[in-house]
Amino acid sequence: MTRDPLVDLVCGGVRLIELGRPYVTGMPCSPNHPGFRMTLSRRHGDLVRPDGGSAASEIIVTGGHVGTHIDALSHVSHEGKLHGGIDAAEAQRGGAFTAHGAEHLPGFLCRGVLLDIAGLHETRTLSGGYEITVEDLERAAQRAGIRIERGDVVLIRTGWARLYEHAPAYLGSDSGVPGIGVDGARWLAAHGIAATGADTTAYECLAPGAGHSVLPVHRVLLVDSGIYIMEHLDLETLATEELREFAFLLAPLRIVGGTGSPVRPFAAVTR
Repeated sequence: MTRDPLVDLVCGGVRLIELGRPYVTGMPCSPNHPGFRMTLSRRHGDLVRPDGGSAASEIIVTGGHVGTHIDALSHVSHEGKLHGGIDAAEAQRGGAFTAHGAEHLPGFLCRGVLLDIAGLHETRTLSGGYEITVEDLERAAQRAGIRIERGDVVLIRTGWARLYEHAPAYLGSDSGVPGIGVDGARWLAAHGIAATGADTTAYECLAPGAGHSVLPVHRVLLVDSGIYIMEHLDLETLATEELREFAFLLAPLRIVGGTGSPVRPFAAVTR
């Protein structure tokens, strides 16, 4: 029996809920990054072994910030400096980062919390370009009965993922994309969180028509605070089932010298 890879997994009284997207050729991708491509490089029957066996394999080409992924601290610099004051030009010499590369991304097994901003505003999807404020974050946490604590992974739901299958609308080059603003990012950083993510292409608010021209929230989180960012999450199941607190699991690929990694995140809850 073939199992749907997106079906929630149940094992030992613990339910794992998928928070990521499947990787497929043509999936939505920021214009700043090369898209995901996969094709078979070897097919069954190309070579048949003497015992009748055969094998197939693929070739995958992708940017490190395509699909559900996490940003390494090498991803963004400000005035030539990475997090901790490291010189970005020196660190990237030779074509791979010698500091803050993706091989240093941590694995996560910690408390995750959902701040459902779309639910707070009683809408299925926040409007394009809406900036999530400190008040939004505080009210969403209060509504969920959650207190943000040091080391948490905080996931921000805008409802924008409902547009995921419609790439032009999801990327929002004309409409803008909802997301957290600078003040909200500083509020999260002040709570000492480990990482944060959202159901959008760039995590932060993108103004209508502005595209990815400036990304100040990335600077606040990655450069100033050393807080990892995840993008292209699927948070609809958590919202529908009103799951606001859960164990969060994530294991990045150890891409030496890279600036990010594809990931497959889970929320673990008891049945």
